Amino acid sequence: MGPLLMLKMGCASLTAYLYLKRYVRNQNTALIGAMLYAFSGYSIYNIFFNHFHEAIIFFPLLLAALDEYMATKRRGLFALAVFACCFVNYYFFTGMVAFCLIYWFVRMFANSWKITLGEFFWLLFEAVVGVGLTAVLLLPTVLAVIQNPRIDNPPQGWGALLYGNEQRYVHILQCLFFPPDIPARPNFTPDSNAKWASLGAWLPLFSMSGVIAWLQTQKRDWLKRLLIILFFMAMVPILNSAFQLFNSSYYARWFYMLTLMMSLATVRSLESVQVDWKRSIKWTMGIIAAIAIPIAFIPQEISNDDGTTTTRFGLMQYPDRFWIYVAIAFASLLLLIIALRFLKRDRKMFYRVTMVSVSVITVIYAAYLIGLGKAQSYDTHNFIIPYSLNQGEDIDLPDSDVESRIDIYEGMDNQAMFWQMPTIQAFHSIVPGSIMEFYPSIGVTRDVGSRPETDVYGLRALTSTRWLFDYTGDTEEFESSTNSSDTKMPGWSFYDTQNGFDIWENRYFIPYGFTYDQYMTREQYDNIAESSRHLALLKAIVLEDDAVERNKDILTQAPTDSFRYGEADYYQDCLNRKSDTCSTFTRDNYGFTATYTAGAQDELVFFSVPWEAGWSATVNGEEAIIEKVNVGFMAVRVPANTESTIRFNYTTPGLKAGALITVGFLLLFAAYLILMRKWDQKHPKLHRKIYRIK
Repeated sequence: MGPLLMLKMGCASLTAYLYLKRYVRNQNTALIGAMLYAFSGYSIYNIFFNHFHEAIIFFPLLLAALDEYMATKRRGLFALAVFACCFVNYYFFTGMVAFCLIYWFVRMFANSWKITLGEFFWLLFEAVVGVGLTAVLLLPTVLAVIQNPRIDNPPQGWGALLYGNEQRYVHILQCLFFPPDIPARPNFTPDSNAKWASLGAWLPLFSMSGVIAWLQTQKRDWLKRLLIILFFMAMVPILNSAFQLFNSSYYARWFYMLTLMMSLATVRSLESVQVDWKRSIKWTMGIIAAIAIPIAFIPQEISNDDGTTTTRFGLMQYPDRFWIYVAIAFASLLLLIIALRFLKRDRKMFYRVTMVSVSVITVIYAAYLIGLGKAQSYDTHNFIIPYSLNQGEDIDLPDSDVESRIDIYEGMDNQAMFWQMPTIQAFHSIVPGSIMEFYPSIGVTRDVGSRPETDVYGLRALTSTRWLFDYTGDTEEFESSTNSSDTKMPGWSFYDTQNGFDIWENRYFIPYGFTYDQYMTREQYDNIAESSRHLALLKAIVLEDDAVERNKDILTQAPTDSFRYGEADYYQDCLNRKSDTCSTFTRDNYGFTATYTAGAQDELVFFSVPWEAGWSATVNGEEAIIEKVNVGFMAVRVPANTESTIRFNYTTPGLKAGALITVGFLLLFAAYLILMRKWDQKHPKLHRKIYRIK
């Protein structure tokens, strides 16, 4: 990751330089701004989310292309920039669109730009073409994302106007004037409820001094207006959510755009003779002190484990870290004061001192933040490297040809991914909508991750989970602390200790592809107590109304009111399902194949694979109807008295249509460039100052 992050930071500084150089007289000034953008608090904070840096890299190119079009009417570049930004990351692109609209209108109303109706039409045309070129990826993505209920969560009521956590306002201010906290441990405002929100916008060395200087000296400048608008939007929930399609979940992941504007204000201040740096630095230091002093010395009562309370001074979570942050913030400004002494007397020396100072401050605060992050994470050398990055080579389980899932007890997110083993746990936001429908129905919260607790033990049998891994190096144990034969879920027995984990086997494991004798309607299922539904799914298959009509001839309706959910009943239900399963089940890159032999009547074979529109199925080579069953899984009907080969194939919805749209827009874009080139050649006088594609 180190070399890759070096490349990303370098690319971010390059693209920022390409944008900033238009606004300064000296290229070294633009280079300083590029360093501030690339090494801002946002970039360092999001080292954890290393894929965020692609958006940081491409965003300046989008603004540079827009500036180029508005200044010279050069064709094609804006479309390519839109394509690159949208193709790289659709989530961040939505924020870029919102920002570009604000940016364009602010500059237009400030008379910074002039444009005719025809020129505006071609600008809009290039924006549409740029998006259309990404359809091969964008269309499948949209079709996947719209299944997620998290997108339908707009700000409402007072929550649209004011943050419910008052500490969040301080957190937003703090991220402008101090190095960022580590994502999982907000220190200045521990109860701001903004973990992982990407709240970082600090500029190394300069902090907010350059921004404050620009705001103090300019009256009607477009950049001043834009910065004020952006700061205001950060403080109003519904306006902040505009950068993520008005979703009420709090994130500040658009702050990289804010830091670019802050960097621009800083470098323009460096070249402005009107700027009073002494005044702006005093203001910056004063605000830093105004934030730090109350947090450091206001008393608060702390509740102890024994029920008593203790009064302590300071609102911060970790006092030692707090003072280091404060020291870095002040030391940064002291270095700036030294550097500014050369601003007028020796410009060349100023650039050298400033670039070195930015580098030194960046190394110090970035190393400290990364060190804190590593201290809070899993032990790299004693756990990650020997037991995760080894790809599970020390794990040796029997019946490796029998497909099954694994369970990780109180373990690291996506642990099984390192071992390339199927699992019921996953930290991933973009999953089939059927998963988001299924988990809440059994009382399991499914937001950004699948982490079912042990109380829904029937889920393990339903999803063909055979093995459970319990890390030996933590205090969370799967077996009871009082009785070694008792486990957190019934029906499991100890198998072995391998690869640093105690391995437990599900004695009531049900292989993939099993059948039922009974069905229950969705209404019956909904009437069952939520806490018992995971067990009811082992007794009868849940069918939607249309599926009931197609399959009631082979299944009888279950009397759900008489269901019993004792431990012995659970064992018997597992044995019943296990008695009639597929003889083979294999996965590949396109889907899966199973073999099942039916008895005297047709059977409905259930697979604990999430239902999606992209699935198609054949039974013995003939197309089969895929039933959506058990609130989000799949089943197919197989004929009686036949050994049937069941084949499921997955094709990404929208991929083919998206590819055709992309090809169409590519041809349109090529034709557009050719026609514009010919137009220039036929009207050399009219467009003698307008260059497009050379």
